[in-house]
Amino acid sequence: MSETVSTTSPTSAAGGGGPAEVVAAARRAFDAGVTKPRHWRETQLRALRALLVDHEQELADALHADLGKSATEAWVTETGFVVREIDHTLRHLRSWTSPRRVRVPLSLAPGRAKVVREPLGVVLVIAPWNYPVQLCLAPLVGALAAGNAVVLKPSEVAPVTSGVMARLLSRHLDRSAVHVVEGGVPETTELLAQRFDHIFYTGNGAVGRIVLEAAARHLTPVTLELGGKSPAYVADDADLEVTAQRLVWGKFTNAGQTCVAPDYVIASRPTLEALKPLLVAAIADSFGPDPSTSSAYGRIVSSRHLDRLTALIDPTRVVTGGRSDAATRYLEPTIVEVAPVAGEGGPVDAVMGEEIFGPVLPLVAVDGIDSAIDFITARDKPLALYVFTGSEAVQRRFMRDTSSGALAVNVPLAHLAVPDLPFGGVGASGMGAYHGERSVELFSHAKSVFALPTRPDTTVWVRPPFSAAKEQVIGRFAVPGRRRGAGRSETE
Repeated sequence: MSETVSTTSPTSAAGGGGPAEVVAAARRAFDAGVTKPRHWRETQLRALRALLVDHEQELADALHADLGKSATEAWVTETGFVVREIDHTLRHLRSWTSPRRVRVPLSLAPGRAKVVREPLGVVLVIAPWNYPVQLCLAPLVGALAAGNAVVLKPSEVAPVTSGVMARLLSRHLDRSAVHVVEGGVPETTELLAQRFDHIFYTGNGAVGRIVLEAAARHLTPVTLELGGKSPAYVADDADLEVTAQRLVWGKFTNAGQTCVAPDYVIASRPTLEALKPLLVAAIADSFGPDPSTSSAYGRIVSSRHLDRLTALIDPTRVVTGGRSDAATRYLEPTIVEVAPVAGEGGPVDAVMGEEIFGPVLPLVAVDGIDSAIDFITARDKPLALYVFTGSEAVQRRFMRDTSSGALAVNVPLAHLAVPDLPFGGVGASGMGAYHGERSVELFSHAKSVFALPTRPDTTVWVRPPFSAAKEQVIGRFAVPGRRRGAGRSETE
């Protein structure tokens, strides 16, 4: 989800300097305690909200320039998404960040224990190009709410949006604690050479490994939001008309450039045959007879990505679509049939060899639910798995027998909009999760605090010299269930 392009000089919301200077400035702000007060956190979140609302059109124009997004899609999936995340966070910030008391065993009475959430320090957020506002600023919400200083690295592959965000963030947020570094691979490489207290990366697995290796040099914890081939299983009992409409929406939003888009549809042959004309009709319903003229249909981010996608399409297997226009980076919504599955050692279509990340939807025919689950579980664990069915038994089967970052029934994408559901992958699709309270947990340390009064001194019962009386107390209170006489006192 990243590529090298020529870029302008790196800029920082702190007013200049290279990556090393930017990180040092953020560190100074954190060490000075700038970011820790709850009032500062709330002020920054409200300022970020005002930025998104007041500059909605400017951000929408940038997203259209980079990705061909409509203003409505830009609000629903980008700016408005982050506004809702901010509102939810502000409503709950006090309860999420307040110390939480925990019970103390009788053996440690009259001690008191609590968990205190403290910010980690300086956080690096490396954002992708496909949702360049949401996937840059949603992690920022959690990092600010937890009380951190933040360095943002927006994607150079969406240069217009990156430039607009760098300028707006420097005007609206605290320039001492929130920094933006623009640029390409050299700037990112220099950033990764610095010491951070957490790195949050969204993108592909290859770059994710580079991030992990760099973080390991400083023992920096990392969150990786990756991707993979998210399957959509359509059961024989599914409502195929609604299923087709929702699959088309989930797949072709942002021209398929969504990490949790249905990557392929898997179903029995009769179900696929019945579903095909409904998918074709749903595309026409959504984007008209010529999607290239629809304001609701986006564009591929670059010529390089368009070339990669067109190379995946076998013209002999196209059900609908397949046409492209290099001049406008347009690729028609495309449905293809995959060669019959011949077992793990058999031939695999190119379109099934990698995450598609574009408007190409393969149809995979299997014998039934057992074959579908075998097919899915033989591959890397996906970021999302979609099951279209009216049967609770089928739902339970997928919950029990598959592993994925998320499991959604009868609708793609929508689980991301549930603010209290953690969003993240498992295995090759990522590590760590965020959104809602999970974001605050991710960007903070749960510090254990325990206090025991000096009088009365109850530790006398558990420290040497030991006696029969102490053994009795230890057996009754300190280690419940301990067999009497299991140990001998030092005075015996």
